[in-house]
Amino acid sequence: MPDQAGTQVAAQTDIQADIQNSPIQRLQSDFLDNAEVQLYIKRDDLIHPLFGGNKWRKLKYNLIHAREQNIDTLLTFGGAWSNHIHATAAAGKHFGFQTIGIIRGEEHEPLNPTLSFASSQGMQLHYIDRHQYRLKNEPRFIEELKQRFGNIYILPEGGSNQLAIRGCEEIVPEVNQQLSQQGKTGFDYICCASGTGATLAGLASMIKPGQQAIGFSALKGDFLQHEVRHFMEANETHDMSAIANWRVENRYHFGGYAKASGELINFIRTFKTQYGVELDAVYTGKMFYGLFDMITSSVFPPGSLIVAVHSGGLQGNKGFNL
Repeated sequence: MPDQAGTQVAAQTDIQADIQNSPIQRLQSDFLDNAEVQLYIKRDDLIHPLFGGNKWRKLKYNLIHAREQNIDTLLTFGGAWSNHIHATAAAGKHFGFQTIGIIRGEEHEPLNPTLSFASSQGMQLHYIDRHQYRLKNEPRFIEELKQRFGNIYILPEGGSNQLAIRGCEEIVPEVNQQLSQQGKTGFDYICCASGTGATLAGLASMIKPGQQAIGFSALKGDFLQHEVRHFMEANETHDMSAIANWRVENRYHFGGYAKASGELINFIRTFKTQYGVELDAVYTGKMFYGLFDMITSSVFPPGSLIVAVHSGGLQGNKGFNL
């Protein structure tokens, strides 16, 4: 029988075997030159064609943990267009896990592209009403799921937990190494789109004094500040007194989660034409729209080096005819 350390190493090697670090890409245009800022994109959307972006970052150590426990079935939650459902189904199939998706709302035929894809990857789809869905984190409801489905590894909605944050933390040292290879001493700002706050918490946990992490909220409201702080306070490996250089930008949600306007859609199309990078309408489109608006307003001092994390989610564009 292998010892626990040996099992952990084997599980980690298995999960990471064919997943490469994402590249970093500098955007260049007269707009950025005139603003005297350097803008790089951490292309996490290129990690894997089916489960890249921050969803892979969040899944990585959860999959390793599931493998260490010899659990072969993943169960998670999401809406009908959930990036997390899409990524969990694909990663589960890729790494040999069975997957179960608890979907908010009623079943509709034909399935939309997200759920159709998840089903094609072998994910079992089970639908519950919104009242039941609100109970998804309650111990009694979780126990009922375990009794119904057996030995399962439960991933929270969006995949956000402490193991997810551990995966997101790895973005910062990767960026530092890649910038160093290009002769840069580091970045001043690192930005991400925010839905649950886990990615921002991971970035903020790893930045140095003088740097700032900015999360562009994709949702209406100001609750993300609390969520990020909660994630960071629960992370025992970091000294909260040394972590202050982060904030949530709430001005660019375009009406709320999965809401978009013609202005946002036009920006996404123009961005792809000019820079050759596709954005999604739920998360990264809003982040880059906000980032460019802030650059226009001279929020960032001349000479600033900004890194924007492309967190994927492009599958959701099918719902916006993009």
